[in-house]
Amino acid sequence: MAETLKSSAPHIHGATTYDDLVDWGVQSDAIEGVSKSSGRLLFKGPDNQPETGIWVCTPGRWRLSIPREELCHFVAGRAIYRSDDGEVIEVEPGTVVMFPGGWAGECTVIETMRNVYMLV
Repeated sequence: MAETLKSSAPHIHGATTYDDLVDWGVQSDAIEGVSKSSGRLLFKGPDNQPETGIWVCTPGRWRLSIPREELCHFVAGRAIYRSDDGEVIEVEPGTVVMFPGGWAGECTVIETMRNVYMLV
């Protein structure tokens, strides 16, 4: 695994089930439950832009604000994102969402979710 992350083109085989994850702690700004995050950073460029990896999160509900554009490909689980202006985005395996920078609202994870993400 370590050699694939150090490749000239970093990569992870089996990203949908890959289990060598790092504990990223509890989601801050919890509203309900205690969602725990884990993941694996695949690549981080200069000044942390871009950043890409795998993110896994257990059920719960919290506030979030996305600082810059983020593309998420959800490969497992179910969740509901509710923007501050009332828009509802339901995600399940196979859903791809492009969150604009500054997007704010709540996330409710119903079933432990996993996504492959890229912050730009």
